[in-house]
Amino acid sequence: MTDLTSLTLTEARKGLVDKTFTSVDLTKAHLAAMEAARPLNAYVLETPEKALAMAAASDARRTKGEAGRLEGIPLGIKDLFATEGTRTTASSNILGNFIPKYESTVTSQLWRDGAVMLGKLNNDEFAMGSSNETSAFGPVVNPHLPANWDEGKARAALGGDKKGLLVPGGSSGGSSAAVAANLCLGATATDTGGSIRQPAAFTGTVGIKPTYGRCSRWGIVAFASSLDQAGPIAKTVRDCAALMTSMAGHDAKDSTSVDIAVPDFEAAVGKSVAGKTIGIPREYRVEGMPAEIEALWKKGAEMLRAAGAKVVDISLPHTKYALPAYYIVAPAEASSNLARYDGVRYGVRVPGKDIADLYEKTRAAGFGREVKRRIMIGTYVLSAGYYDAYYLRAQKIRTLIKRDFELAYAAGVDAILTPATPSAAFGIAEMADADPVQMYLNDVFTVTVNMAGLPGLALPGGTDERGLPLGLQLIGRPFDEETLFSLGSVIEDQVGRITAKRWW
Repeated sequence: MTDLTSLTLTEARKGLVDKTFTSVDLTKAHLAAMEAARPLNAYVLETPEKALAMAAASDARRTKGEAGRLEGIPLGIKDLFATEGTRTTASSNILGNFIPKYESTVTSQLWRDGAVMLGKLNNDEFAMGSSNETSAFGPVVNPHLPANWDEGKARAALGGDKKGLLVPGGSSGGSSAAVAANLCLGATATDTGGSIRQPAAFTGTVGIKPTYGRCSRWGIVAFASSLDQAGPIAKTVRDCAALMTSMAGHDAKDSTSVDIAVPDFEAAVGKSVAGKTIGIPREYRVEGMPAEIEALWKKGAEMLRAAGAKVVDISLPHTKYALPAYYIVAPAEASSNLARYDGVRYGVRVPGKDIADLYEKTRAAGFGREVKRRIMIGTYVLSAGYYDAYYLRAQKIRTLIKRDFELAYAAGVDAILTPATPSAAFGIAEMADADPVQMYLNDVFTVTVNMAGLPGLALPGGTDERGLPLGLQLIGRPFDEETLFSLGSVIEDQVGRITAKRWW
């Protein structure tokens, strides 16, 4: 039998339908792979007993002819999604061993459709990071090897401080690494400024940040409420579309959830893109952009043109203000959302001489360095005397960024093609001593999508001179993820999958 973990979600689903194997078989194979890959640190909690029980129940439903859309498919769940009865920490010390008594809407819909939970995936603490190095559980390792590293050297580093091995991107680094290393058939993720698309680009996987409001945020630990959106990371465009169909939908418990019909996103995969107009924004040609990123971008445009799409130059003039505006809006919302973590109701508590002292000591001990930095920035820009100068101005810029996209779409553009990241994956600890702004620059191509509330798909576009994955990004009209899946499948058909060779 073929190694079950090497299958795509689509292939595994067919195998289950054809009764080539069972969900229990599929789940056992992934649990064994997870155990062997523990040094990658993709999972912060494995749930083998729960997984096997869910798989057995799935097989029983299939026998009775009651199979759901994702029946028997083993998935990894980002540690930001509340899972009833299963520890959820947002990869932060401050939540300790918090066990929710409720289930997030997104995961409940996956279980409704028959999926199986393998465990909780590592992420940057409270989703704040671009490399999955801020997690309280330690960094996640990208399964792709650095250039000129043999397997022996890599395994030695894996057993040590991991320095020099590659980051998987963040904040959804556990999700992207687990999918790339065949430790699940797909994973949930979240995207506040690029945290689905950047990790997908770094690991050669496919990830989509849906339109804001497409997926419920209820039961997901909040970072920045007006920017956060749940989405999937998977091995292929079709797999991503399959997961999206189950994850999306209106939720009365989430006031930002949009009551709009959920299409069968899979039906869009492979659909002709002839006649579509693709915009190439000149402002995304940033200073110092590597030649290989420019070449990748040009190649992506040529693939779409060859498929019958029209490629045109466009202007998004306020793009240059997106990154600084984002790093005002996001920390401001984070400082408000994270005020609830005070050691009183749940999570870690550090005793103090009075209530104020308890708050200070608990938050000092519970939050990591990057979270503290963003809380301080956010509190500053919201404070008296600075609100108008920073936060209010950033919100005005956000409106202008959104208007740039609206004008482009009104002029007939169906989607926009850009690079996903300014480089391939970098090394663990490579930016440890750098200015934090250098890390923030990894989001330069992705934050505009969140600021405007648009859907964005990242997928492999090729490799750099070292053989590392490079990603392309497709940005769509609001609630038009279907066009992104159609365009993405065109590129995927040309590029193919970029897989990591097992060395760990």
